[in-house]
Parts: sequence; structure tokens; C-alpha cells
Amino acid sequence: MRDFSDLYAEIIMDHQKHPRNFGTLPIFDKEVQMTNSSCGDQISLQVKFEDGKIKDIKFKGMGCAISMASASVMTELLKGTDVNEAKRISSEFIEMVTNGKAPVDDLKDAQVFSGVSKYPMRVKCATLAWHAVQKALSD
Repeated sequence: MRDFSDLYAEIIMDHQKHPRNFGTLPIFDKEVQMTNSSCGDQISLQVKFEDGKIKDIKFKGMGCAISMASASVMTELLKGTDVNEAKRISSEFIEMVTNGKAPVDDLKDAQVFSGVSKYPMRVKCATLAWHAVQKALSD
């Protein structure tokens, strides 16, 4: 069985080097821009909704590997998801990373970020995109 830390490193590096859904949408319903003031990570998130679901989602930004990988994983996980389900999943992720709550299966690859809760300076990096999507879903 592979070590969880190996899987964490593998997923982080893959998404950081090959981010999914990176770029801009030609047509979108919501755009949220956020900055992590403690380290300078930046994200611009665009979301297109259709029939109560996230039809498409893309991000652009710059930041550390954790921040960019987390945004990439998030967009993969939430694309095509019902808005209420996306709200629930994003809350679960933030709770897991912020408070060390045990990961749940709904988070899929995002579960590898569970260990970030042990590094308080990295929590804001990992949750930046997730806070941005919550803002897009609530506005």
C-alpha cells in the first residue's frame, strides 16, 4: 500500500504542473477574485451555471503549489455538480483543512489536503479557491 504522503505529493505536483480548468471562460455568470494576504497567492475564478448546476468552472492565478493544485482539484471535483452539493462539498473541504476534520469520500482527490491542517500557514493557501467558489455560489 502506498504511503499517504506519497499520494499527497504526487497529486499536488501533478495538479501544480498540469492544472485542470486553468484559463478563462468566454461566457460566465460569476467571477470572484481573491488574494491570500499572508503570502500573496491570487485567484480569479469564473463559473457558468445551467439548470442549477456548475456547467463550467475555470481559474487563473498565481501562487504556491498547494494553492494552485487545490484550485485545480476543486474545479475537477465541482464541475457538473449541483449548486447545493457544491456548497456542501466546499464546506466539508474547508472544515477538513481548517479544523482537521476527517476527510469524507465525497472529496475524492481533495482528501489528500487533509494533512494541511497541521500547518496553519498553509491552510489559507489550500482554502483560497474553495472560499472563492463559496462566494460565487452565495452571491
